[in-house]
Amino acid sequence: MNYRVTHTTEFVYEAKVGLCYNEARLLPRELPYQKLLSSGLHIDPPPNDYYERFDYFGNRTVYFSTQQPHERLEVTATSEVEVSPSTLLEQNSALSWEAARDQLRQGHSAQILEACQFILDSPSVGVDEQLAEYARPSFAPGRGLVEGVHDLMQRIFREFKYDPEFSTLATPLKEVLEHRSGVCQDFAHLAIGCLRSQGLAARYVSGYIETQPPPGKERLVGADASHAWFSVFVPDLGWLDFDPTNNQLPGEQHITLAWGRDFSDVTPLKGVAYGGGKHELKVAVDVLRRNGNGR
Repeated sequence: MNYRVTHTTEFVYEAKVGLCYNEARLLPRELPYQKLLSSGLHIDPPPNDYYERFDYFGNRTVYFSTQQPHERLEVTATSEVEVSPSTLLEQNSALSWEAARDQLRQGHSAQILEACQFILDSPSVGVDEQLAEYARPSFAPGRGLVEGVHDLMQRIFREFKYDPEFSTLATPLKEVLEHRSGVCQDFAHLAIGCLRSQGLAARYVSGYIETQPPPGKERLVGADASHAWFSVFVPDLGWLDFDPTNNQLPGEQHITLAWGRDFSDVTPLKGVAYGGGKHELKVAVDVLRRNGNGR
């Protein structure tokens, strides 16, 4: 599938900002199953400094500063990507979750050591007994790792209500677990915490998903949104993605932007502004499927 993704973030300030520094993770990754055809950022007003690098996790990261007075900042990321089904979806693993846990504890390969950092607590996901208790029904003794994670994904989908009014970026996982409500970010964090509570490696993935309008309704430009899911490390396969919000294994409709330990590692746009007072934030995302002729 070919997609054109447009992600616009606009800050409108009540007074002029004299100087701002920003960090953006808005450009998709290049992956075996995801080919990046084009990508770029348009920033208004134009930045005085701008440079791009790969961060610790290999995400494309742009740093820029605006050193002229402004009352509005608009950052638009436009990318064209080609997404194919991951070959991992076609493979099966009979590895039990205990065997996977033990390999992470005892293995010394570069792949295992890299995955081990995703077992530890991170800023937004701290393992506790509540998460371990919620995870246990999915990880009975001897159960296959992939089967157990799939069961966990299905339970989160069935037992939690998608409610964009319930949580914010600061809502603790224990409240999400208590009220059985949240959004895709919360469900990804919840699954990651459950997996880490069992000694398994799990990471947070940010990106986009193609959405379709209800039958008989027109597709609204800019009405899409950023999305989040999680990956679990399967020692004999690699990293396998799961989307608990939609109860599915991400495929051609999921576009991967960045990954890290949790949301704090992949924040789309953050920075510091000097002056400006209060501000209004507007975000518009458009995920448009295109044919082979670029239309």
